Amino acid sequence: MESSQKSNTGLKIGLGILLVLFLGSAFIASKYYTEGKEREQELVGQKQEVMNDLNNMAKQYDEAIAASEIKDQDLIEARERIQGLMDSLKVSQNSVNSLWRYKKKFLALQEEMDELLVENDRLKVENEYLATSLDSTQTQLAERTVFTDSLLVQNTELADVVEDAAALQTVGLVGMGVIERSSGKQIPTERARRSDKIKICFTVAKNTLTEAGDKELYVQVIDPKNNVLGSNDQVQFEDQVLNYSVISRFNYENRNLNICEYISQLDDSNFEKGSYKVNVFNDKEMISSSEFILR
Repeated sequence: MESSQKSNTGLKIGLGILLVLFLGSAFIASKYYTEGKEREQELVGQKQEVMNDLNNMAKQYDEAIAASEIKDQDLIEARERIQGLMDSLKVSQNSVNSLWRYKKKFLALQEEMDELLVENDRLKVENEYLATSLDSTQTQLAERTVFTDSLLVQNTELADVVEDAAALQTVGLVGMGVIERSSGKQIPTERARRSDKIKICFTVAKNTLTEAGDKELYVQVIDPKNNVLGSNDQVQFEDQVLNYSVISRFNYENRNLNICEYISQLDDSNFEKGSYKVNVFNDKEMISSSEFILR
């Protein structure tokens, strides 16, 4: 009888210990869950702050672009970089490392915006002076107010804009007419008759899944009369034939790569006035498309 009582007492003590351990574990788990939720809410709030800052920055660029009488390619490209970062931020994970990367990119874009807007203000003042002191045409004024070569070749950081995929992707595709000086200096122009060449620029985006090495993309430029400019050669892909203007060949090292290709006039004739379409193909797949106008 005494032995049975001792056994029952030991069982009760054991159950009591197990109950204490269970309650302690539940308390710790609840605490970690609550802290995790609070941390997640904090990250979501910080992510929204970065998104709001990018939205404000985009509005400043929109105002500067709208106020500019001449199409400012640097401002437009900078605005596209901000949009790309916003698109990437929307689908990013809520983590400290991810948010820190976006904050660093925001700070870099903020510094770039300050420089571009200061330069844009300087050029606006210069435009006003030229308008009152020179009896020049709109083309002559545009030639005096374009950005210098150093601004036209600014590096872009679009590493997180394009989702990782095995195929090469391009962003920031733009086309324009350029006047080529004897010194080699190039000046963008929207005038068909003044264009010596058509300049096509794009960025091959960083992709860690793509094998590094020599790559090629097909660039197709179609004029207002639906003619393929440049070499107008053909390449066969199974049952599909592609007419291209130029093959863009480059060495890819799994990081952002800025590329520009050129299309020259044929037989010393002027380029046609109107809308031009630019397409970039990775094999038979079109990966980017853009349009521009020569007047």
